[in-house]
Amino acid sequence: MKVLIIDDSSTMRRIHRNILLEAGCKDEDIIDAEDGEKALQLANSNNIGLFIVDWNMPHLNGLQFVKIIRSMEKYSLTPVVMITSEAAKYNVMEAITSGVTNYIVKPVKAEIFLEKISKYLT
Repeated sequence: MKVLIIDDSSTMRRIHRNILLEAGCKDEDIIDAEDGEKALQLANSNNIGLFIVDWNMPHLNGLQFVKIIRSMEKYSLTPVVMITSEAAKYNVMEAITSGVTNYIVKPVKAEIFLEKISKYLT
């Protein structure tokens, strides 16, 4: 199963990749993008089984990205885990209403990250 990590921070993308590798994902099944625009290109040219997306990114933010992929039949039911510093209840509700499957507030510990995504890594 391919996992797409979308975050404008290369450090965060590397951390998430390392946790996924520890969870048993294959390196070739983990792809990443620094913004929503590049992520859409990758989603169109791959069969993604899990999206891990940050909210605050340039060009096309995480929430906009989620709304677009949810409108695509191919990804209408694909799990989307949003990891963000946006902690206000309003933001959480907006993300879930837009189609986010699970929501994690930064900073996040590896154990919490794994707990939240493990059910999608089958």
